[in-house]
Amino acid sequence: MSVATIVSAPLTSSNIRSLSIISSSSFSPINSFKCSSVALKLTTTSLLRNPNLRFSVSAMSVAAQENLSQTAFLDRRETGVLHFVKYHGLGNDFIMVNNLDSMEPKVTPEQAVKLCDRNFGIGADGVIFAMPGYNGTDYTMRIFNSDGSEPEMCGNGVRCFAKFISDLNSLPGKQSFTVHTGAGLIVPEIQDDGKVKVDMGEPVLKASDVPTKIAPNKDESVVKAKIEVDGVNWNVTCVSMGNPHCVTFGTQDNENLVVDELNLAEVGPKFEHHPLFPARTNTEFVQVFSRSHLKMRVWERGAGATLACGTGACAVVVAAILEGCSERKCRVDLPGGPLEIEWREENNHVYMTGPAEVVFYGSVEL
Repeated sequence: MSVATIVSAPLTSSNIRSLSIISSSSFSPINSFKCSSVALKLTTTSLLRNPNLRFSVSAMSVAAQENLSQTAFLDRRETGVLHFVKYHGLGNDFIMVNNLDSMEPKVTPEQAVKLCDRNFGIGADGVIFAMPGYNGTDYTMRIFNSDGSEPEMCGNGVRCFAKFISDLNSLPGKQSFTVHTGAGLIVPEIQDDGKVKVDMGEPVLKASDVPTKIAPNKDESVVKAKIEVDGVNWNVTCVSMGNPHCVTFGTQDNENLVVDELNLAEVGPKFEHHPLFPARTNTEFVQVFSRSHLKMRVWERGAGATLACGTGACAVVVAAILEGCSERKCRVDLPGGPLEIEWREENNHVYMTGPAEVVFYGSVEL
């Protein structure tokens, strides 16, 4: 069963006051639908138990509506109201905003923090804006993290962005387009099976460009170098996929991490804010199962522990190859599910393939 949800909720710093829901047992976000009996069974209790809907609810109404499409919904113009669609890529979730009529985000960083709050807002790892193309690209993507900061790029986010654009334009089948990001040109391609394959470009390995202040130990790169974090010496490799990553496969005393045993909430922030990373850093902790199978947990700069990080998975495979423990094509398991990553030798580009799915769409007063 597929359930679509339209949420209408005023956003304040302390509460969500109202919620309305439309549900269908056979919903397609770009097709008309009618509310089925499923809606009548959707109670406040079942809503609150749905992990995709993290709202405080004081009032709820269930209603049927015909001939409602995602595009028509997002085209509504109401002063002070934001219409959005929520997507996720392996549990890394985003509030998608149709911003194609302007290069100015419809949401401020401060509003993004409130929207992303999982107790008093919609709940998300970030807000992504679909904007007009720039310098000949088809589209521009910008993102505000859940802490209000703006990263250069987001791998799971760009897959969600691609599906969002596809759904907005009712584009069937295999297709690709060019996207301008803070990390440069990104080219996502929607596959026949619905997954999104993204040409993430070339990894940046020069230490000063990552950036990191760790002294280069392999040409101009940092590969399996020592860094002290809270009195513990870790081996790290630094990679930029348009945003900075610090990848570690273990400490100097224990190079074989069991990532599920990590206290990520304790160690993650210490990496992120380490003085050796002037722009802060995303940190990936990696366990090696085989040369074609890795497992990672991630502490994302500006978002904390997330279920998935696409650029992080790309950085992990690049680092694993540089450290000699992986082939060029590899499965990377993240808490939210697997990604397929390939670092091609012939063009030096990294390719990421994974899912992106609609969660629900709705509106909120800003």
